[in-house]
Formats: sequence, C-alpha cells, structure tokens
Amino acid sequence: MFGLFKRKALATNILGINERNVTYVYAKNPKRHFPLADDKVLCKEVLHQHQIACAETYGVIERVGDIASVWASVQHHQALAIKPANGSGGGGILILKKEDNQWTKSGKPFSEYQIFAHLAQIIMGMYAFGSSDKVLIEQCIEPHPFFHEIYPVGVPDFRIILLNDQPIMGMLRVPTDKSDGKANLHQGGLGIGMDMATGRLTHAYDGEQYHKTHPDNNNKILGKKIPYWETLLALSIQTSKAFPLDYLGIDIVLDKTFGPMIMEINVRPGLGIQLANRKGLKAILDSMEQV
Repeated sequence: MFGLFKRKALATNILGINERNVTYVYAKNPKRHFPLADDKVLCKEVLHQHQIACAETYGVIERVGDIASVWASVQHHQALAIKPANGSGGGGILILKKEDNQWTKSGKPFSEYQIFAHLAQIIMGMYAFGSSDKVLIEQCIEPHPFFHEIYPVGVPDFRIILLNDQPIMGMLRVPTDKSDGKANLHQGGLGIGMDMATGRLTHAYDGEQYHKTHPDNNNKILGKKIPYWETLLALSIQTSKAFPLDYLGIDIVLDKTFGPMIMEINVRPGLGIQLANRKGLKAILDSMEQV
C-alpha cells in the first residue's frame, strides 16, 4: 500500500514535456536567445567572453572550402573533439587522438579522407536536421580519475538544471558498453541521481531498472562523493548568470587537469533527470515560483 502511494505521489510531481515547454522553456527564455544554447559555437563565444572554464576552441569551419586550411591549423594537437555546432544527443561528435603520427578513432586508424568526409557531412547538415551547419573543433577532455572508478571508457558529464540561476536538480551521465562510449541517455548511457545537498551519487537508472553499481562491471556508484562539488555548483551558477535564459540545463565535464569545465548549455533540458533521481521536478519548481 505504501509503495503504491509513493508511486502515485511521484507521478503527480513529474514535470511533463508540455508543461515544461509552456511554463518554463518558452515563458522563462526569450526565443531570440535560443541560438545561444542551440549553437555550440555561439555558446562557446559567450563562455570565452565571460572567462568561464570550458574547453579551448581550436577552430571553426563554416564552409566546405575552408576544411583543408582549418584542418592544417590544428595538426599540432595530439587530441581533438569535433562537434556539429547545432547537433544534439551526441550525434556527429568525433573524438580523435594521434598515435604514432596517425589520427585514430577509438584506437583504430582514421584517415584524413574519412575526417574530411565527416567534416563535410557536418557542414551539409547531416546532424542538424537537414540545415547547413558549422564544425567546432576544440580541446579534448581527459576525464578525471574519479570516473574510472565507475566506468573507464568515454567522457561522463554532469547535467544540472537551474531556474533563476539556482541549481534545482542534477545527474551524472555515464557511458555503458551499450552506448559505445557516449554518455547520452537515449544512446544507452546511464543516468545517475545526485544529492544536491551533499554532492553524493544516488541510484543509477539504465532506462529499465535501477542499480547501485555500474551494470557492466559492478563498480560502486551509490554514495560516491563527487570531486569539486562546490566548485561545480558555483560554475553552473556563474554560467547561468552569463546567459539571458532563466530556465536551462548546463552540462559540465570534469577534466583530469583543469577540473570542472562547461561543455554546453540546453534551453530544453530533458526530463529523464527525474527518473535518475526518483524525484519529480514539478513540486520543486512550483515551490521556487512561490518564493
């Protein structure tokens, strides 16, 4: 009986997509500012302007004719992250590392022909719903050792949702064998709830069931303390204040050398964070609106 009551209480507190869009996304965020979140190049410009910790931008390619010259300018780096400026859900992201003077993807050789073809596909809109796009080439994040204690592959990230510059809910997204190194939930990544008061991880959700350990290796998750927790929260607030958006999701990575760094921001943060935390956003947001 108690379990049924608890499930009903959770269901009534769940924020649905229509209410999220009408009450928060569009009511709190002027539509003219959406591109600051949707376009990774514009987002990075704001981050750099406000000296907010983020990956260094190595180059931007806007035309197919510029691929060769921009690519030549980044050859001295040993690792690169290539992203569509207007991509979503991790689509089109390419992580390259140099081994014996040869670019590799996931440890396997990746030729310059393959790289140029991928860059051209991004520009022609393959990952931006058919419209032309830009390529962002930036510093490759080296995950903090904390993540290796959970899962040793890929780049996990933190998602924090804020209202009026106040963090209200967060989760850690971790890759799995199924997600092929990607942390995105819809690609098979793991969503792990976070206690916002203590900075400790709670249960992990894989889309079907909850876990106290990582389902692929049984490494401990429940109760682990997040490094740099106070810095991470402060960075999310600093970032929120730099953008003219009152309701947003901020994605943060934890670099081995540089600590917390902003990866991107989202004007329509997903609602799966509620499942990861076993807690609805509705009651939290309603209480903040009444203050």
